[in-house]
Amino acid sequence: MPRKPRFLLPNVSTHVVQRGKDRQAIFYSDNDYRVYLGWISEAAKRWNCAVHAYVLMTNHVHLLMTPQDKDGISRLMQYVGRRYVPYFNHEYQRTGTLWEGRFKSSLVQSQFYVLACHRYIELNPVRAGMVQVQDDYPWSSYRSNAFGETNPILAPHAEYTALGRSQTERRNTYQALFSSRLDQNLLSQMRECLQTGTPLGNDRFRVQIEQVLGRTVGFSRRGRPKKPADDGDKYGQNIPGQRPLTRF
Repeated sequence: MPRKPRFLLPNVSTHVVQRGKDRQAIFYSDNDYRVYLGWISEAAKRWNCAVHAYVLMTNHVHLLMTPQDKDGISRLMQYVGRRYVPYFNHEYQRTGTLWEGRFKSSLVQSQFYVLACHRYIELNPVRAGMVQVQDDYPWSSYRSNAFGETNPILAPHAEYTALGRSQTERRNTYQALFSSRLDQNLLSQMRECLQTGTPLGNDRFRVQIEQVLGRTVGFSRRGRPKKPADDGDKYGQNIPGQRPLTRF
């Protein structure tokens, strides 16, 4: 069976997830997390990928990145894998692959969806019952995005920068986004888009992606996707499906 194509484009934010084989742990010690993040930081600089948000869970990772060229994310993930897997195998006296196949990815529409993706990623430990609040989890980007904790890996997305005129205003607004849980329909949409490689955004965004790629990208489920309710906000409670698109 041929591999499903990935849809990766320069200057378009992309949600990436990679899981351990058979859902097995890929991090055992604090040092494992530090080592992995170190190579992410190195690879992001090497391959010109801006990392906006991340979370390292016990058996998988989520990353939200914007590459400068279409091969940047693939090269970054390959670079990290070629270093982390030998490290992990040596550290724990094991052999063989660590990952459950190739990483999965989904292009993310900037308008409306990027900050929802931030929340999806950084709330993972809370949804998994590992912590009560996202502040308590040390292996995510939340503390940096919300409180300004020093983190050389991260580069703010334009949607994050637009949250306020000052750093304090941006951080306060960002914290407020986490006062409510993500809409369940949006959660399901994000998961389906990752599973299928479908771009996460409204119909206009998908059409634009198809025009750039010169191919059909399809939808995450048969038929047209359901439009979320129109009474939500643009940060992920309920996202309007058909507003004009001004940028990726």
